[in-house]
Parts: sequence; structure tokens; C-alpha cells
Amino acid sequence: MLVWAIREEGAKHVYQLLKGLRILDLTRLLPGGYATQLLADLGADVLKVEDPWQGDYMRWMEPHFPGTNESALYWGLNRNKRSIALNLKSEPGKQVFTKLLQSYDIVIEGFRPGVMEKLGLGYEQLREINPAVILCSISGYGQDGPYKLRSGHDLNYTAIAGSLGLTGVAEGVPTIPSLQIADIGGGGLMAAVGILAAHIARQNTGEGQYIDISMMDGVVSWMTMLFMQQAAKDTNLKRGEALLNGGVPCYNIYQTRDGKFMALGALEEKFWQEFCKSVGREDLISQHMSRTPETKAEVEKVFKARTRDEWSEFFADKDVCCEPVLTPEEVKAHPHVVHRKLFTPLSHPKVGMVETPANPIKLFAQEQSEDIRPPELGEHTREVLLELGFTPVEIERLGI
Repeated sequence: MLVWAIREEGAKHVYQLLKGLRILDLTRLLPGGYATQLLADLGADVLKVEDPWQGDYMRWMEPHFPGTNESALYWGLNRNKRSIALNLKSEPGKQVFTKLLQSYDIVIEGFRPGVMEKLGLGYEQLREINPAVILCSISGYGQDGPYKLRSGHDLNYTAIAGSLGLTGVAEGVPTIPSLQIADIGGGGLMAAVGILAAHIARQNTGEGQYIDISMMDGVVSWMTMLFMQQAAKDTNLKRGEALLNGGVPCYNIYQTRDGKFMALGALEEKFWQEFCKSVGREDLISQHMSRTPETKAEVEKVFKARTRDEWSEFFADKDVCCEPVLTPEEVKAHPHVVHRKLFTPLSHPKVGMVETPANPIKLFAQEQSEDIRPPELGEHTREVLLELGFTPVEIERLGI
């Protein structure tokens, strides 16, 4: 078993770089939540606008924290935000939302195309309220095209974009990725980039922007290296047979004596040479880019000679690009992960301290503050209404 020394570190992860950026987050689930958490971690004031009945669906999805009906998943996407409960189909709800747009001039939503217009909150309608508004819409297939109203999930978007078909072993079935490539990469990250670009442009022009983010579009963009291989007439662009998906022995995954795995990434010739020399198989040096099953079988024999942890120790001081394949529990204890403070503790009122993946963006010489736990549904409704200038009596009349 791998044993690492763990250092306790304090948690300060919220930067003030985006202080003054104010965002209304109408999204649910993963893509929008990830985008706005990135921006909140950088100092943006993110206000979740949720319906009063169930709010963000992510709040209730399994698995739940022990003894509660609260989702652990929600806690991984919603730190450093506030929440207001509004019925956007009601007049009082629209009245409050209209007032919010005077100061929260960036809106992000994840409904199907056309829903915002039905609510009376489409881009042209928002522009009438605030001409400088930025609206970012995240959807599966975008705001136009024959698939714009088609339902889907991450698996569907990666399937159509071509990523899924190239994932897995040769001659086997495509393998479902363990993380949501389209939701996070195609939706969340692209939305964050689009919002920041529109904000910078607005500072120069004073004009707002409508941003159309398609999760499938984003996956196609992430496929750039593979599509360019195809453009070069690369005949090895197949599942388990390409350069970076299992087709060569120097860049592959190998099982160890104890049934665990090592990831060998000796792509450059110098790393492959060092690997072959260190394991006493100089005869394999010339087989760097071999695509024969015999060469891979020889490397498999090498790794079968030791356990994963023995190989980890063996390669610790060798420059060969070979690392153990870790479980999520092992990741948290890894000394480099600990040093980089990649998890942040948040205090849950019922279950105590909860560790969530931290902000991955490191900024130096920037003011930081403590991370704040995710908000309960509508937790800041009264607080926000008072900030908007509503009196206690007016709030009671609104019935919100």
C-alpha cells in the first residue's frame, strides 16, 4: 500500500480578481454549476436563482450525506455562491428579477432553447431592461440547428462528437468515460471563457453579448488533435489503435502483479530508452512505436513481475513518465495533491467537514479569502431583497 506523509494545510482559495462581476445563475446540475463556481472562486458575486419548490436538481441527487437527503454532488459545485428562491413565472418573481438585472448584469442559464423567451426573459427582452446585459445559454446542441430541441446527456454529446467511439480497447466496445467531458469541458469551461470574453469586450464597447454554448460543440473542439490526424490521412485513427489511445507500447496502461495498474507515458524516445534500460529490456528500445501485439505482450510481462506499489517505488527516481493508477481515496492522500491544496474543507451544518475539489487556478500576489459553503435553497432571499432596496413590508407583500 502506498504510504505518504500528509501535511495539514489551511484553506484560502477565493481570489478577488473578479470582484465586481455579478452573475445571476439560473442553471441546474453540472455544466452551469461548474462554470459559475470557477468564476465565484475568482471573486465573482454569483447568485443562484432557484425555483421555490426544488431548486437546483443537483441538491437532491444521490449519493446523499449520511443521515440527510442532501446531495454530496451539490457541494462539489456551489461553494462561494448565494441563493435566492424566485418563481420566474409569477409577477412578483419577474419584478424582483427585473430589479436584480440593474446590478447583476450577467445571466447564465441552461434551459432548452426557447424557454427563456417563454418566461419573458430572452436576450432581446433582457436588453430592454439592461442594454449592457450578457446572457450565456448552455444547451446540449446549441440554439439553432436540427438538434437544438433534442434531449441528451454527456454520453450522447460525446457519441455524436466522435470522442466516445475512440475511447476503449481495440476490438472492444466503446468505454464510458468516468467524468463528464461534454458537461464540464464542452459546457462549463466554454461558458466561463465566453462570459469572461464578453465581459472584457463590454468594458471596451459598453455593449452586452449573447453567448450560445453547445456541449457537443465543445467536445468537437476538444477533438482537435484527432481530427487533424484524420486530415493527415492517419489510418490508425481507431479505438485502441491510435498513438494516444493504446496503439503503441510506450503510451499504455499495464496491469501489475497484484491486479492494479501503471500508466506508462514514455512517448518521447528518451523516456522510452530510459524505461527499457531501467527494467533491463534494452532489446525493446527499437520497438518504441511498434504496433505489434508481440511487443505489447513483452511489456506486459515486465509489469507483471512486481506490484503497483513496488513499481511506484522503483520509478520514483527515474525519468520515464510512469505513474500508478490511483483510486479516488489515494488521490486525496497523494503528497503532490496535498501540497497543491487541491481539496478544500467546507463546514456542513449537519455532517461536519466536507472535502471538495478546490479551485485549480493558482494566482500569485492576489488577495484571497476563505471558501464559503454552498447555500441552502433560498438561503439569501431576504438578504438580497433588502440589498435591492425592498422594505420588510414590501417583502411580505411580495410573498417571496
